[in-house]
Amino acid sequence: MNLFLTSNNADIKQYKNILGQITEEITKAFCDDKAYSGLTPQELKEIIHENTILPEKGLGWETVLQKLKEKILPNLLRTPSTDYMAHLHGPSLIETIAAEAIISTFNQSMDSWDQSPVATEIEVETIHNLCTLYGYDSTKSDGVFTSGGSQSNQTAIILARDWFCNEKLHYDVKKYGLDEKCSKLRMYTSEISHFSMEKSAHILGLGYKSAVKVPVDKNKKMDLTALRNLIAQDKKNGNIPFLIVATVGTTDFGSIDPLKELAQITTAEGMWLHADAAYGSGVIMSQKYKSRVAGLELCDSITVDFHKMFVMPISCSAVLVKDGSTFDALTIHADYLNREEDEEDGYTNLVDKSLQTTRRFDALKVWTSFQMRGKDGWNQIINTSMENAAYLYEKLYNDNSFAVVCKPEISSVVFRYSNGKAELCDEINKKIRRKLIHEHGIVIGQTVSDGRVCLKFTLLNPLITHEKLDELIVLIKKLAEQ
Repeated sequence: MNLFLTSNNADIKQYKNILGQITEEITKAFCDDKAYSGLTPQELKEIIHENTILPEKGLGWETVLQKLKEKILPNLLRTPSTDYMAHLHGPSLIETIAAEAIISTFNQSMDSWDQSPVATEIEVETIHNLCTLYGYDSTKSDGVFTSGGSQSNQTAIILARDWFCNEKLHYDVKKYGLDEKCSKLRMYTSEISHFSMEKSAHILGLGYKSAVKVPVDKNKKMDLTALRNLIAQDKKNGNIPFLIVATVGTTDFGSIDPLKELAQITTAEGMWLHADAAYGSGVIMSQKYKSRVAGLELCDSITVDFHKMFVMPISCSAVLVKDGSTFDALTIHADYLNREEDEEDGYTNLVDKSLQTTRRFDALKVWTSFQMRGKDGWNQIINTSMENAAYLYEKLYNDNSFAVVCKPEISSVVFRYSNGKAELCDEINKKIRRKLIHEHGIVIGQTVSDGRVCLKFTLLNPLITHEKLDELIVLIKKLAEQ
């Protein structure tokens, strides 16, 4: 068995053979429209169990391929199915799968130019265009690709903390670490924001106490009066407000915090404003609905995920900053990697602005898909998903068997079967989700709102039709009554 793809004819032949075989088997696995085979956790454990995954003697490709065919491929979640609508995790556009093949085959590492020459230049060019897309001055702004929304958010919080400490407290955390004042730093975020806020606060040594959770209104948006009161109370108590994190598309509800008003508060208070737009960043591509994310350009940093609304393979995220100089917080020189003379001679070493060292060439997926689809293609993809959510909301709202939590702003609809006592309906909603996945191969989400169990449709797939949604409503009612 050959090792790698090289210019050797035998290597080329084997590469084509293996990729051809696995492509054939992948396509065969899409044998029906179901999202999942329906197996339970215990059934899966029994099917995939091996005495060892490291035999004394290698089994060879043909034997392993057979195991893939029998055990793995039939039981993978088929995210392109219109029966999958559980999470902010969708299908992958075909051209981005092709880009993934390039990424894996050439295996570029995005930390230094000499490990990724053209890949570095493509990422720089892509970031430049993304900054322009989101309304930043491209001569001052910058960004970097990351492993996902959590890392993008963490990067932004680090930059915000160091900027605030340098500019407002005249203290260099990068050199001297946290001092007594740093323990008083406070960041404010919606009570239903992503858990990466608390996790980042912990990792940064600020502790969960520094992540102040702000109540939301009936539309699941950050309550501005409550926010102002919390900031005022913290200042009175001797604490130091430094950051507001606006959520542009909450994980469950897709709600969008009021960006323009939050920008006014951060400007008045001398704070940093970060937009966690991991979900809602895709709305910018819609000519009809992009006004719903107006104000992103006012934020000091923005998290953008391409493996959510942009329907690209995991992982693919970026953090953009209005002032690229704030990335200095992450720069440290290593003689073997990002030499200062390289920068003087025009070689870009992207490790200077990344928490990661080794990093994938994920920018290629964005570069490929943006050019292939264009503004018109992306406009259609995003509009379809958002309008599907609006349609589903109206159907459920006008059906006495259901209660809908709030009107969707993006593509998530949270609701519950409510034809009965609340406690009984909690159990019915749990039963519905389990029956859908194990008996029908349909995967939807489950969450809690105001203490009650709810179901969730996350409609990222533009292939979902109104007729499909109508059928699912009928099926859910049927399961509820069984």
